[in-house]
Amino acid sequence: MMENTERFPKHIAIILDGNGRWAASRGLPRALGHKKGCETLEQIVEDCARLGVSYLTVYGFSTENWKRSEEEVGALMQLFRFYMKKLISVANANNVKAKMIGERSRFSGDIQEGIRALEESTKDNTGMEFIFAVNYGGRDEIIRAMHRFSEEYRGENLKDALANLTEEQLASYLDTKDIPDPDLVIRTSGEFRTSNFLLWQSAYSEYYITDVLWPDFNKEELLKAIESYGKRERRFGGRKK
Repeated sequence: MMENTERFPKHIAIILDGNGRWAASRGLPRALGHKKGCETLEQIVEDCARLGVSYLTVYGFSTENWKRSEEEVGALMQLFRFYMKKLISVANANNVKAKMIGERSRFSGDIQEGIRALEESTKDNTGMEFIFAVNYGGRDEIIRAMHRFSEEYRGENLKDALANLTEEQLASYLDTKDIPDPDLVIRTSGEFRTSNFLLWQSAYSEYYITDVLWPDFNKEELLKAIESYGKRERRFGGRKK
């Protein structure tokens, strides 16, 4: 286990990108790329837990991913069903607590039950917290947060509540209300965009972009990202001293 210092990220977030390209480059169906990506995720969860990362958030399925073909979405749902069960044993073997962020109501009942079972089965674990973002979008999250805020103050003076709203208060209505902002955001497959991921939370995160496709991402690549993070000076909008 690595020692948690200012040079070591407490919270790592990853945009899992490149499953389809990995499969296409091998003449395989996209579904097999997603399957290999799930296997990679299993290993990275273990690696992060053993390295001493406190929080790991991964972008598994966005609110925009529903626009993909019916066949691909169906294959992804089947993978969810399988890996929600498998992640219970992976998480418990590594003392990992699992939590979903995103809007779960759009998923079928059995997938919602699988998510609930994963969270319930790992809730007492005291090691790394693994946060999986599914049916998640940063803009959607902020809208849902404002809906929750408005609902809470509906019987009072909403205008005054909005006039006095602080960043800390708004953050308390986000899906990540009990989770610190990510220190490091990793994006695989060489793309330079946020893709609507943790828009509020990553305002001052350090980004690391790698050309490696997600199914090929491994502990060595993870350590490269952590090493890069350790060489940076985080200013949070301030000037260098």
